[in-house]
Amino acid sequence: MRTLPVDDPGTPDHRSPTRYLTWLVRTQAPTVIAGALLGVVWMLAQAVMPAVVGRAIDQGVAARDPAALALWAGALLGLGVVQAVAGVTRHRNSVFNWLAAAFRTVQVTTRQAARLGATLPKRLSAGEVVSVGVSDVAHIGDAMDILSRGSGAIVAIVAVAAIMLVASPPLGLIVLVGVPVILLLAAPLLRPYRRREDAHRELVGELNTHATDLVGGLRVLRGIGGETLFAERYRGESQRVRSAGVRVAAAESRLSGAEVLLPGLLVALVTWAGARYAADGRLSVGQLVSFYGYAVFLIHPLKTLGELAGKLTKGHVAAGRVVRLLELEPEVPLAGTVRPDGPGDLVDAGSGLVARPGELTMVAAADPRDAQAVADRLGRHAPGEVTYAGVPLADLADLRDRVLVAVNEDRLFSGPLAGSLTTTGRGDLDAALVTANAEDIVAAVGRDAHVAEAGREFSGGQQQRLRLARALAADPEVLVLVEPTSAVDAHTEARVADRLRAARPDRITVVCTTSPLLLDRADRVAYVEDGRVVAEGTHRELLDTASRYAAVVTRGM
Repeated sequence: MRTLPVDDPGTPDHRSPTRYLTWLVRTQAPTVIAGALLGVVWMLAQAVMPAVVGRAIDQGVAARDPAALALWAGALLGLGVVQAVAGVTRHRNSVFNWLAAAFRTVQVTTRQAARLGATLPKRLSAGEVVSVGVSDVAHIGDAMDILSRGSGAIVAIVAVAAIMLVASPPLGLIVLVGVPVILLLAAPLLRPYRRREDAHRELVGELNTHATDLVGGLRVLRGIGGETLFAERYRGESQRVRSAGVRVAAAESRLSGAEVLLPGLLVALVTWAGARYAADGRLSVGQLVSFYGYAVFLIHPLKTLGELAGKLTKGHVAAGRVVRLLELEPEVPLAGTVRPDGPGDLVDAGSGLVARPGELTMVAAADPRDAQAVADRLGRHAPGEVTYAGVPLADLADLRDRVLVAVNEDRLFSGPLAGSLTTTGRGDLDAALVTANAEDIVAAVGRDAHVAEAGREFSGGQQQRLRLARALAADPEVLVLVEPTSAVDAHTEARVADRLRAARPDRITVVCTTSPLLLDRADRVAYVEDGRVVAEGTHRELLDTASRYAAVVTRGM
């Protein structure tokens, strides 16, 4: 039994939506080809049935030949078995292709999101990313699914036209000419449908973004009494999405109507012409029944062609959104290959900060933005001249495994609590929980307790301690913490400060904070003003020698 792709999906071709869809087809070539072949067999089995019925009538019923009737009845039974087996297998294969295309798209977009890092929220909204992962992958899967039935429909129409040409050239020509005419008449309906679908998709992404913002800021909105205002604004945007959806539905309904009307007219023409020929004696009774069967059968493949056009259009629009995401490049690329011989100093040339292994280094800044800028450079979330063990971060291999920057905006993921706190499996979670003074939280709810989205069941202080435990459990060579205890009480902060140095004896630990309790436990404090380190020493030394430092950390008291 085949399994869905969970390995590396490879490098997608994102030069255009068409190229991306083609890349998916190439990646799934064996199953796509198998699906197309099964679709052809499935449709051909149905296409041949009217001919077999006609032969059974002419050679069996009309000729009063039981043997011939039994022979053609057996052939019809065989075709039914082939159709059933091919149909079931084709459907199973199509579902696999749908899921494979959808999951492969999820893989490449998730990998791209991880590669972009801090660049992603600056370039795309959260709602846009959500829409890619929810609706666009479904449309891309539909495009892969319809390929098998679409291939069978095309071959079946050609086969029926060939059979009819042999039996009656005029009727065969009606089909051969009528199908291209139907396609030409339906083609103008695709362009407005695609344009409206694209506009609707854009509005859905914007609405998802605002919904995400509303959910994330609901407490604040209630606190300031703004939920009514934003609810009205969301209602107005929702109505715009509804109107755009109605316009898409109108275009789609015209396309669906054409899928029924135009093939119906062709079927009516074939049936009328066949009846005329039978009345004139140019067709036998069995041939008339066969031609009527062909006419009825043609409704299905012709409608499938319309469905093929619609789903490929939606898939093309969805692939365009995926390509837009895949085209983004990180502001600070990670492509280093150099591996240092061992741990060494972390040096930020921009600020003059030097952090050494085994030391607990803290950064206090007069402007919190300066401390954040230092943290961003140390983690290479922003460009800067930073070296680790003499190697520039731009050249460092496995940077994200070696250097971790933890900020208060980091989120707790939903799922089992212990699993959401152990992301790498390198560190000791129990020791990390003790260092972060979070063991009581785990003891109260249990290690297997389910964490809700963003950990909303925990208080702000509990979330902060759990985030700190997760960062410590990752056990990176360099850990940069930004205000890791700003939401906890003084007693908890003091315990965390006492335990932090002992928890990372051979690692580089940098803490950006202005908390006197933390600063007093530091091996070395660097005071930053205007982006530069202007004073260094222990906390108590700086209190005596740097008046501006003392004013910052004591809040001017």
